[in-house]
Amino acid sequence: MSDKYCQICGTKLIDKELEGEGIIPFCPACNEFRFPMYNVAVSMIVINKKNEKILLIKQYGRDFFILVAGYVNRGEQLEHAALRELKEETGMTAAKIRFNRTKFFEPSNTLMCNFTVFVEDDSELSPNKEIDSFEWFSFEDARKNIKPGSLAAEFLNAYLDDTVNA
Repeated sequence: MSDKYCQICGTKLIDKELEGEGIIPFCPACNEFRFPMYNVAVSMIVINKKNEKILLIKQYGRDFFILVAGYVNRGEQLEHAALRELKEETGMTAAKIRFNRTKFFEPSNTLMCNFTVFVEDDSELSPNKEIDSFEWFSFEDARKNIKPGSLAAEFLNAYLDDTVNA
């Protein structure tokens, strides 16, 4: 049995077979299947084209480096969200954007969508209050300094491995 409730009427959902889909939460009051809902966010590997360095940031008083990231607004395209978050958090404008990969992050019920964003240089860099500190790293130093075992590290390492093996 599911422990979730219908987002329309609040009735406790039950698990029910839907042909071709498998077991799906079902609202017996609305007589409707309620497909799982989740958050969507973007993260970015920000690369400075001028010096071939990667931007890593620290946020919320934590003492580890991660990627620039943020949630996607309802109706917003993923690419637009990545460019918006880059601008909001760093003040920088992307010269080029490339999709990398996705992974579901269970702890926050979020589908993370990762991009590489290239900026011409760091002349526009003006971090907002969400960023405690930042640093530009060489590719290998970025790999060494990103939070070990994190989804950010997984995205960064996959990108770097793909780049090296390309």
